[in-house]
Amino acid sequence: MALWFAKSRTIIHHLKREVGFMGVFHQNIWTSSSSSSYMQPGPLSSIFPFNSSQRFKSTKAASQHEHLYSTDDDGGDNSQADITYPPFSEEKAEGLDFPGGNVACISEMRFLSESTGMRIPCYSVLDGNGEIIVGSDYEQLSEEIAVKMYTSMVTLQMMDTMFYEAQRQGRISFYMTSTGEEAISIAAAAALTADDIILPQYREPGILLWRGFTIEEFASQCFGNKDDCGKGRQMPNHYGSKKLNFVTISSPIATQLPQAVGVAYSLKMDKKDACVVTYTGDGGTSEGDFHAALNFAAVTEAPVVFICRNNGWAISTNISEQFRSTYLFSCLLRLPFSFSCKGSPCTKPITLSGTIQCFFLSAFLSLGDGIVVRGRAYGIRSIRVDGNDALAVYSAIHTAREMAISEQRPVLVEALSYRVGHHSTSDDSTKYRSVDEIEYWKKVRDPVNRFRKWVERNGWWSEEEESELRSSMKKQLLQAIQVAEKTEKPPLKELFSDVYDVPPPNLREQEKQLRETIIRYPQDYPSDVPL
Repeated sequence: MALWFAKSRTIIHHLKREVGFMGVFHQNIWTSSSSSSYMQPGPLSSIFPFNSSQRFKSTKAASQHEHLYSTDDDGGDNSQADITYPPFSEEKAEGLDFPGGNVACISEMRFLSESTGMRIPCYSVLDGNGEIIVGSDYEQLSEEIAVKMYTSMVTLQMMDTMFYEAQRQGRISFYMTSTGEEAISIAAAAALTADDIILPQYREPGILLWRGFTIEEFASQCFGNKDDCGKGRQMPNHYGSKKLNFVTISSPIATQLPQAVGVAYSLKMDKKDACVVTYTGDGGTSEGDFHAALNFAAVTEAPVVFICRNNGWAISTNISEQFRSTYLFSCLLRLPFSFSCKGSPCTKPITLSGTIQCFFLSAFLSLGDGIVVRGRAYGIRSIRVDGNDALAVYSAIHTAREMAISEQRPVLVEALSYRVGHHSTSDDSTKYRSVDEIEYWKKVRDPVNRFRKWVERNGWWSEEEESELRSSMKKQLLQAIQVAEKTEKPPLKELFSDVYDVPPPNLREQEKQLRETIIRYPQDYPSDVPL
């Protein structure tokens, strides 16, 4: 085997040296000729897309490569005694040329540390009282946009409550809330345009709400009736809208990420003034698709913005168990919020300023420093933002979008937040985290209340408008649920349509068998589905 390998290297080197194999030394490759019995050199560029001048720019490195594989067969000496290497200091000054680029040399053996020792800071604009942190750099919001952001957040919060209760009553089969994370979807949606394409995970209904998806359309999807644009084929909460550039949600984790890069690359090819925005949770970053997508995006320079909702929990898996890099952040979430004041125990939660909150969110991230640092590993520009600060999220996504489109590059945004609700209606999060922890984030760190304080401080909102909004929205939600529940289901034939232009025999056979089963066991079939 060793002899075969040595001979193979010699043959490969001979081909490289004589015919420019793979474009390393020459720009010609052997091509057949009909007028002679031997091979003639032809242009290499017609086969390989790269130019040989980009390889081994250093003649010194090329010369060493020649000597390293020289043999008696091609006029060289099989020993390495005649190889002359330049002094190391000379190489150190010039560096070494490799196919991947020029690399500087050092004489010290040095391993990269697992951590830089410094935490990536968390970008925040509003403090806990809804006041602008002094010196903040942020995008200005008009009254119209700010009020729409706030009312959309309230609507999403109320919609989650009503649909969650409908599931608990057995009226729908499944639901997932966005409680505690409303700012990440609503503020991001406000910073985008209608032409930007969204590939969501499953806590982004706020984007659809912002773009005009009606309460009635949400209800129809959850009840799977004939007005559902997905024709009742998807689980509740798995929305989609071609009209609103919102790709239908799918349950498998992180599969949307590499797909988003492909969509973004198509926008790049078509020179569209738009980008792709895709979401995942902290659990999704443990999937291979996350890493494949980042590398794919970096290599193709696709205009895609990755938004990771780092909410502390991947279902019941805490981030301390998800990856090594966030153990201390987990400790922050678990800290008991009872302190002593002048010898007497404090009975009320202590409200921290926005600056202090930002410090704790960033400083308690440990060695690997969460998700944001993973972008740098793939050569992607990245930022960490306070996901409970709507103004910070808006500003970060607004700037990330501009970068993605104007510079044709991917951007990674890690939004630190907390999942206040259960993972879904199939989960009971009190089995793996304390009620006190949940209540703290629900009451003290609520992104909706935090943004409301800022809007009110600007004179754009009042208590009367708040009461009117909540009363009106409650009536609208109740009405939409009642109508959707009574609306007829899609007909049976829709179960087999929209895939093939002409259904194949096996699909026709399945439909036939299903109809025969319904006739045989009518009592086991839902009566509200037209045959």
